[in-house]
Amino acid sequence: QVQLVESGGGSVQAGGSLSLSCAASGRTVSSIIMAWFRQAPGKDHEFVAAITRNGNTYAADYVRGRFMISRDNAKNTVYLQMISLKPEDTAVYYCAARIGAWYSGKVSDYEYWGQGTQVTVSS
Repeated sequence: QVQLVESGGGSVQAGGSLSLSCAASGRTVSSIIMAWFRQAPGKDHEFVAAITRNGNTYAADYVRGRFMISRDNAKNTVYLQMISLKPEDTAVYYCAARIGAWYSGKVSDYEYWGQGTQVTVSS
C-alpha cells in the first residue's frame, strides 16, 4: 500500500511559478514510478510528468520546458516545479504511483493516488 499526500498548490498570476510536493509512505519513491496528473474543470485527468525508478523523467508536450519533476529519496518526496504558468494550467494536480516496471502516461496504469491540490493561474 502506498499513501500519497500533495501540498503546495495555490493561486498565482500568469507567468508565475509554483512548486508542488508529494510525500509518499509505504514504499520508497525510488522503487516505484511516480507521476503527476491534472484535471481541469469539466475535463478528464491528463498526464503531466513522470519519473521512473532509475530517475528518467517524462513530461507532456504542453508542459515540457516549463514543468520539471524531481524527487528527493531522503525525504521520500516527489516534486513538480512549475514556471511560466498559464491560465490553462489551472487544475487540480494529483500525485500518482505505479508499481509496474515501465513508465506510463495512462491514468489507468497508476494504482495509488493522492487527494489532489488546486492550482489556479489568473490572467
